[in-house]
Amino acid sequence: MRARNGVAAAVALAFSAQLAAQEFVVRDIRVEGIQRIEVGTVFSYLPIRVGDRFDPEKGVAAIRALFATGLFKDVRLEADGDTLIVLVEERPAIAQVELTGVREFDKETVKKSLRDVGLAEGRVFDRSLLERAEQELKRQYLARGLFAVQVQSTVTPVERNRVNVTIAVAEGEPAKIRSIRFTGNRAFSDATLRDQMQLGTPNWISWYTKRDQYSRQKLAADLESLRSFYLNRGYLDFNIESTQVSISPDKKAIHITINITEGERYTVTGVKLAGELLGLDEELTALIDVKPGDVYNAERLAAVSKRITDRLGVLGYAFATANPVPEANREKREVAFTILVDPGRRVYVRRVNITGNTNTRDDVIRREVRQFELAWFDAEKVRLSRDRIDRLGFFEKVEVETPAVPGSLDQVDVNFTVKERPTGSIQAGIGYSSSDKVVLQAAYSQQNVFGSGQSVSLEVNTSRANKTVALTHVDPYVTQDGISRTTELYQRRSDLARLGLGSVDFLQRGAALRFGVPFTEFDTVYFGLGYEGTDITLTASSPPAYVQYVSDFGERSHAAVSTLGWARDSRDNVLVPNRGRYQRLFVELALPMLDLRYYRSTYQFQQFVPLTSKYTVAANVELGWGGGYGGRPYPLFKNFYVGGIGSVRGFEGGSLGPRDALGNPTGGTRRLNMSLEALAPLPGADRTLRALAFLDGGQVWSAEQRLRLGDLRYSVGIGLAWVSPIGPLKLSYGYPLKRQPGDRPQRFQFQIGTGF
Repeated sequence: MRARNGVAAAVALAFSAQLAAQEFVVRDIRVEGIQRIEVGTVFSYLPIRVGDRFDPEKGVAAIRALFATGLFKDVRLEADGDTLIVLVEERPAIAQVELTGVREFDKETVKKSLRDVGLAEGRVFDRSLLERAEQELKRQYLARGLFAVQVQSTVTPVERNRVNVTIAVAEGEPAKIRSIRFTGNRAFSDATLRDQMQLGTPNWISWYTKRDQYSRQKLAADLESLRSFYLNRGYLDFNIESTQVSISPDKKAIHITINITEGERYTVTGVKLAGELLGLDEELTALIDVKPGDVYNAERLAAVSKRITDRLGVLGYAFATANPVPEANREKREVAFTILVDPGRRVYVRRVNITGNTNTRDDVIRREVRQFELAWFDAEKVRLSRDRIDRLGFFEKVEVETPAVPGSLDQVDVNFTVKERPTGSIQAGIGYSSSDKVVLQAAYSQQNVFGSGQSVSLEVNTSRANKTVALTHVDPYVTQDGISRTTELYQRRSDLARLGLGSVDFLQRGAALRFGVPFTEFDTVYFGLGYEGTDITLTASSPPAYVQYVSDFGERSHAAVSTLGWARDSRDNVLVPNRGRYQRLFVELALPMLDLRYYRSTYQFQQFVPLTSKYTVAANVELGWGGGYGGRPYPLFKNFYVGGIGSVRGFEGGSLGPRDALGNPTGGTRRLNMSLEALAPLPGADRTLRALAFLDGGQVWSAEQRLRLGDLRYSVGIGLAWVSPIGPLKLSYGYPLKRQPGDRPQRFQFQIGTGF
């Protein structure tokens, strides 16, 4: 602006002598030189009007005002009698902005940032803005460790006083971190401290993790990780004195030096509470698990403060604070803490707001909310509401905020923000194989039909091994109390010979109706009734057990099947759980009114333990037990099978356990599966795509066999779990640890539709 005013003053000096002796009353104003700008725009900025008396001071003011608009490169004033002539030279307009060579950033995001500073099509071109944009773009690249970046702009004039702006970026190769050194560390080695950092020197997987590429933001996060590492091990006086980042002359190697002061290690002599305790002295004191003599640990102390504020939050004190104040004795290397508790005002909830649900109906989400409007704020109910919404499985992300209501001291809003994920899929395919010939497959699944929360699935498969037609509908809220209803119709045909499980063909037709009744926030009881008819077709090479079964009970059987079950689910997410527990007990009983008389019970236990916000350890145990009653045997086609994804990976699906005289797996009436998994999200991916390492164990026994844990088969391996648009998908590569002659290993396995 100062430069423009200087230009205006210089121009004024050039014409003031000419116009000083011609002071006159302006009878007319004429504008010359405009091409794109409207005459009215010039008049709107011009401080001189027809009828005003013109003098040099007003001329200077007029030139300054027009220059200040940024629309003109040159402005001159002339007089023709009593007519004031305004001669302008417009700045060119930007016809096009083009970016080339940008790979590190999203090109549209960069263009948006240029538009925000005024570099966009149709805007007036200003070289100073272009230079600022170049410098900012360079700064962003330097923050990513691309020190060899070069940014070159080209301005090309085109017709009608316009210009094309081209910003060419040569990103160059990113500089690699060649060394990370520490000074001042005595208690821990450089290698130990480097293990706490995201950044690191190149290794065999750096091409994927990119942890050897310098980033200012990652370095800042690493410094905080180092601080937490020391504070959690007793070093109360730890401090990072300085950090030096140097780059080699060829801009290809980066060396980082971190200068620290460790200080001494402190022990805790006591933790006490002070402030307004609301008469909850004993209850809040019981939340303190830091004892005298413990090594100081900032994380444990922060957890104590959080438990206190969470407890007060349940009572309606949404903005409670519990701040630990240290009293250090540096000579004895001891520290005592006083936690100052301030509950603040008790508040209630004005509104519960839900945003981000473009497909799911508002009431589908609201019926999962346990924090009511116009009720006292309850932090536990808010957390429970968030988890229940997440367990619907309709959303990639669920976040909750509790901002204070402006102008009020005792009100908050509870804002749930969701990001929807695709909940429906359509599959259609046609294939050909020498065994199955032409295979048609189609499936439609929608977990959230028209945003209603109901789910519908239809599956059709013409494979000779597994022919299926199945229709399922689930309404999770038949009543306002949350009673669910599941309706199922199906016909399934399985050729065990094509699955490697014996020369037998099953055809099952059935229908079922089940209800689920919740009786706590986490517990649901299920009951239902269904019909299933089974036809068994044998061949000359069928297993003897099936031949004997058909001889005794015939090729066709009918069953009236009742089900009774219980489930408890406290997981934070159905598809990608990070914490919580899931238990499920189901008993299937064939009523004596029809041919079959059997019971079949299953129990599943899952536990998810978060190691950090990203890393999870998951355990899974499954038990199965079946038998006949009333003088009828347990149907062979209801046998349990073990092997493959969902049980013991690294072995062929259903291949473990008893075999007949021909070596075909027959399954059994009792089953035990155990799995232990460690899961971590892949770098750069969201939580729906995770890598895993597993340890599996399992076996199945027939009714005549004794259940012995020594019979279990074990395997270890690695894999990927992905919540894909077509359902939960798992890939695994397993290695059998314990196997017996006749077992069928299968290292690589793939499955869609398994949750664990």
